[in-house]
Amino acid sequence: MADSADPHLTETLIESQTLFEGGFLKARRDTVRLPDGGSASREYIVHPGAVVIIPLLDNERVLLERQFRYPIGRVMTEFPAGKLDPGEAPLACAKRELLEETGYTAAQWAYAGALHLAISYSTEIIHILFARGLLAGAQQLDKDEFLEVCPMTVDDVMAACRNGGITDAKTLSCSLWLQNVRSGAWPLDWK
Repeated sequence: MADSADPHLTETLIESQTLFEGGFLKARRDTVRLPDGGSASREYIVHPGAVVIIPLLDNERVLLERQFRYPIGRVMTEFPAGKLDPGEAPLACAKRELLEETGYTAAQWAYAGALHLAISYSTEIIHILFARGLLAGAQQLDKDEFLEVCPMTVDDVMAACRNGGITDAKTLSCSLWLQNVRSGAWPLDWK
């Protein structure tokens, strides 16, 4: 985790302890050497990484989904997303997740960038991809997955971000990407 470009800010690992190892997440407590020579403890979650997809429909609409998120106890409106399987490339994961969760496939894809979701306590990185040329099909949800597909106009997405209807961090960040891609400020390399 050391960054040789900024030694005056970089912490270096002394010792690492696994606190918890679940099927999906791990928790660690590391002892680190601080830039001033002292030491400190850092607790964090190890996450396998994920993707989020911004599916562009016709007529200024995008595809979102609504699902219950147990840790916060409420239904959330968010862009389709899912975790990377071991060794899986972000594009392959995005194609799989879009099909499984929404039933859609896309003719073209563009990698936008990466989002570090919770830098103070998690290693999670979410790769942001856009999809267009969408073709509807049947959802292929996991047996324990319940969600509904929710097409929205871009204006409605932006209004929901503003008024608190959308509070999911990855969807808020993707809305910034969507806004800048639509305006031409942030061009994409479609494939």
